[in-house]
Amino acid sequence: MKRWTIRKHDRDEVAKLSTELKVSPLIAALLIARGYETPEKAVKFLNPSYDDLHEPNLLRDLEKSVERIFRAVEAGEKILIWGDYDVDGTTGTVVLRKALEIIGGKTGFHVPNRFTEGYGLNIPALEKARERGYTLVITVDCGSTAFEPIAWAREHGMDVIVTDHHLTKDAGLPEAYAVVNPNQPGCGYPDKNLAGVGVAFKLAHALLREKGRENTVKGFLKVVAIGTIADIMQLTGENRAIVKIGLQDLPKAHNFGLKALMEVADCNAEMTSYHIGFRIAPRINAAGRMDVARHVVELFEAPTFEKARELAALLNSRNLERQRIQREITELALQDYLDQGGSAGQSHVAVVAGEGWHRGVIGLAASKITEKLHRPSVVISLENGIGHGSARSIAGYHLLNGLDSCGGLMDQFGGHAAAAGMRIKAENIDRLREELNRHAIAHLTADDLVPELRIDAQVSTQTLDLSIVEDLKQLEPFGAGNPKPIFVTKDFFLLDEPYVMKEKHLKLRLADSRGKQFEAVWWDGVEKSSGQTLNPKCRIELAYTPEANTWQGTTRLQLVVEDLRTDN
Repeated sequence: MKRWTIRKHDRDEVAKLSTELKVSPLIAALLIARGYETPEKAVKFLNPSYDDLHEPNLLRDLEKSVERIFRAVEAGEKILIWGDYDVDGTTGTVVLRKALEIIGGKTGFHVPNRFTEGYGLNIPALEKARERGYTLVITVDCGSTAFEPIAWAREHGMDVIVTDHHLTKDAGLPEAYAVVNPNQPGCGYPDKNLAGVGVAFKLAHALLREKGRENTVKGFLKVVAIGTIADIMQLTGENRAIVKIGLQDLPKAHNFGLKALMEVADCNAEMTSYHIGFRIAPRINAAGRMDVARHVVELFEAPTFEKARELAALLNSRNLERQRIQREITELALQDYLDQGGSAGQSHVAVVAGEGWHRGVIGLAASKITEKLHRPSVVISLENGIGHGSARSIAGYHLLNGLDSCGGLMDQFGGHAAAAGMRIKAENIDRLREELNRHAIAHLTADDLVPELRIDAQVSTQTLDLSIVEDLKQLEPFGAGNPKPIFVTKDFFLLDEPYVMKEKHLKLRLADSRGKQFEAVWWDGVEKSSGQTLNPKCRIELAYTPEANTWQGTTRLQLVVEDLRTDN
């Protein structure tokens, strides 16, 4: 059972802001709860614009980078863009390649293979680039901790400009020609939440402005928005403006790759952060998880719509394959959890392993297991006695601290509070399970192991209609830092037996005491409702997000269930 936390609101404050802004009391309450309690703050939040973007040169080393790139362009040097294999890295590679093309640069790109090269810069690939005549390397979404490869490049006459957003290590920074990273020590950039593609965009902006092509800058925000949402960055401050503008412009995209991708992902004229996060981004990410991520760059640079459609279809097929394999591995991992004693054998952290599990999806499987069990989880793929693991955590547990406590058991590990990766010998996995559970038992409370559902407001059935959905559009884009609001309504009765869709989802017909009817859908409701009896006429307290559902030209209110309680 989830623990519901219902936010309380000050009625006088809500009424005051509602009157001043001429918005509904519900919108005023949500704005105050999210920290926009004054008219000035609220108006700025509700109306993000291009003017909210900060000056690129506030980033440390940015001007130095621009100077070096123009020197390379004028001298005809070959410039290599080195991007990470996820959506953030590949979209950032596309942005920089296009900007450099506009200013006359000669570029190539390299996106490492997740399985044979791993994350970040590596010396063998740099060596090949040097042999092909590249003298300047610009990284995207990586490089801040690449000490050895960058030292090698420096010794062999290659300059490296790092563009990144990851936190730097205590050891300092590599000796690159320049490091452009808002999160490096000594950088006074006012917004630390830029994605990797956002940092690459800042460099592109400065380059284009210097060349008198600032009129082209806004057009890049479509691709920057995709990478920002996909990397689950905070959609506040500058990112909110980037994403809002990018989403507005996406339906008008001229890029063949973007058009083909939206077509294959069945995206309509209205684009939201949901469409990016759940339709566009998984198809882009599937390239790096299942195959080679360079297909993403090739898609965005496709010379014809026919070629773009071919590449979009390839990404779509890879994503379908990813979904199938992810389901299989998640089932195998849950079975291994039970075989290892389940909650009795690993009460606080699930550590599971299997031979030959696809390394491209173990992180997604870990997320699913953490969501299902509400426990930190580690999913390990074994190959020739070596385990490659991916871990995910819950809000109350700092995962990297946990791994630090048993670091001697692993050959290599890294990450942060919420996610981590590792390499470990097969014979050490049982001890990792024991020691990680021991650490978690000491740092997690019983409440931490109960999932919390944060509810934004109580809504009566009298005021519950499609106008709420329209009102909520003012708060978009939703995402990290600005989640879609969850409401609770107490006065529902179930009219008949829930209708089961595709053997796993539930559709509920509800009514209030006055007979006003509502439709609700509970994704994965068959599994999530186990232990609850949903009998016709039973009283239901529903936690949900309201949506507009259009079917055969008719738009109705649909309540998307987050959780429910019955009076049974």
